[in-house]
Amino acid sequence: MSTNNLDRQCAEYGYRIAVEVHQAIGKGAENHITKSLGVLQEDGVYAFFLYQESRGKSEKPGTDQLKALAAELLNKAKIESFAPVSDPLEAIRKENGLAADLDNLLLAKQLLEQALIYARYHAKALEG
Repeated sequence: MSTNNLDRQCAEYGYRIAVEVHQAIGKGAENHITKSLGVLQEDGVYAFFLYQESRGKSEKPGTDQLKALAAELLNKAKIESFAPVSDPLEAIRKENGLAADLDNLLLAKQLLEQALIYARYHAKALEG
């Protein structure tokens, strides 16, 4: 029997997020991850992905990695209403998408929060 250890997945993705964002933007990685976590906690999953989208188009190349890995985490956690699509925003707002499923929306938020908390600590260690 196979179990899906979600905390281990959050730790794995937290590490990957920290490494990839650090490689992309250097010393600002911890700050960007912390701001992203704040948006997620205060405004929710949709705002988090929208924030990554808006920052990626303006100035932060690391947001593409963060957005892609966050979406990958939700897919790997098998959140059914977050079907693998090329646009995480569309997966949330489409009919029968993540926003229509409160239980999965709350689970997605918890998973992303945990991964970003781990990523923040990993980024702090990388920035030394």
